[in-house]
Formats: sequence, structure tokens, C-alpha cells
Amino acid sequence: MKRIIIATDFSVEAENAMHYAAAAAAERNYEVILFTLQNISIHALNSRISAEGLDQLIKKYQERLDKIAEKLAADYGITVTPYFAMGDFYEELPKCFEAYKADIVILGMAQKSLEQDLLGNTTTQSLHRLTFPIMAIPLSAKYKGIKNILFACDIVRGVHKEVMENVKSFSQDFGSKVEVFHVSNKVAELIQEKTSKAHLEEIKQEFNGISYQYKNVQSHEIVKAIKDEVELIQADLLVMVPYRYGFWASLVHKSKTRVMASNNSIPLLSLPL
Repeated sequence: MKRIIIATDFSVEAENAMHYAAAAAAERNYEVILFTLQNISIHALNSRISAEGLDQLIKKYQERLDKIAEKLAADYGITVTPYFAMGDFYEELPKCFEAYKADIVILGMAQKSLEQDLLGNTTTQSLHRLTFPIMAIPLSAKYKGIKNILFACDIVRGVHKEVMENVKSFSQDFGSKVEVFHVSNKVAELIQEKTSKAHLEEIKQEFNGISYQYKNVQSHEIVKAIKDEVELIQADLLVMVPYRYGFWASLVHKSKTRVMASNNSIPLLSLPL
């Protein structure tokens, strides 16, 4: 049995992601950890709330989470464990992930906005900052199985064995077909054809036993090419590997994984190295 963490802030996007993940968990017999993080508002602290009043407020948050977990378990026939945390989201979520030896975290994705493009949101920041598998679920996504997976990767750079193992495991769990998709946008990549063939051979060996195909297209608009391919093959899930950049590079480089997450109409699974 696999364990998945569903992180919720009780928003509409988080609730949609929760139901998407619960439906998948019910189908695959996964165990669910329902995570939420709540901090006491500055207004409550400024009002010099008593210790007893603070305990009551925390208890109220915990009870709300417990009720949601109980209902989710009853509605989908799955095991749901509530996990309440306070503090910094990017510190507490990894603690939960490690404590339960989870396999993946599910997060809801807010609708695209100018503010989100400039500053990002909790989900896009998580894709950048956290080092475990994260699935971002857009508000429009409803679970209907995962039949087709588009695995967008950089063949020239190579694909890490752990990433390929995760993609294969996902494919086997859901009986999915996988398309390994590479977008060439530099003439120099043609010179590295021999290297690419070697990496393709590694994928062939690792993906033995699942249904997959490889496709390469030439385009200077990588994000658009990926979005077009999602529509063409009617993908149910997009898988990407976020590459990390230094501080100065991050100021001018826009993560394609982050862009796809905030513009995507299907769930995006991020598999960081």
C-alpha cells in the first residue's frame, strides 16, 4: 500500500484536489494523510488572547480537520489520518512526509493570475523548494482514471534512474500508457545525437514491461509544444522534472515546470532530483 499526503487549506482548489486524490486512492487502495497547517492570526495575537483561548482556537482547527478526514474516509472507503501542524509550511510538510514515509504530496492549484505569474503561490513555490514528488491538481480536473501520461523530459541532459522508476511505478499502478516527449530547441542538440540515443536506450531498458513510446519535436516554444502534445494525446497526467538554478539564474529563468503547473488543465506530477 502507498501513502499519499493531501495538503489542504480548506480552499476551493484544495477541496477539489482532495476529492481527486481520494478517488484515486480508493481505486488503488492507497492510504491518505490529510495535512493542514494553521497559524494564529496576528489580530488574535494582538488582542492578547489568553492561553485557554489559544488552546480553544487550536482545538477548533483540529476538530475541523478531524471531521473532514472522517467524512472523506466514509465517502471513499479509504483510510484517512488527519495531521495538524503549526509553523512554517515548507518545514512542517517535509516533517509529515518523513514521519509517514509518504510517496507523494497532493496540492491544489489556483487559477492563473497576473499576481501568480509574478510571485507564484504555495503550490508553485513548493514545486521549486521541496524535494519530493508533488502532484498539482488544477481546479478544473476531475478524476476519471489516468490512462495516458505525457512525460516531458530533456533527453540530451539525461533522465535520472529514480525518476524513470517513479514514472514506471505510476504507469504500472494505473495501467497507463506513457509518451516520453522531448522538445529540441537548439541546433547544438543535433550534434549530441549520439548522447541522446544512449539516454533513449536507458529509458528503453528501464521502461521494459510498460506501454510507452518516444516522440521528439523541433520548437522554440517549449511550453506551447508540451501543451499542444497534452491536447493531442488527450493526456490525463503531465510528468516533469524541475531543474534547479542558482540565485542569479533564477531571477531570469522561468521554470517550465512552474509555468506548466500554473497554466495546466490536467494534473502535473513533479519529480525532483
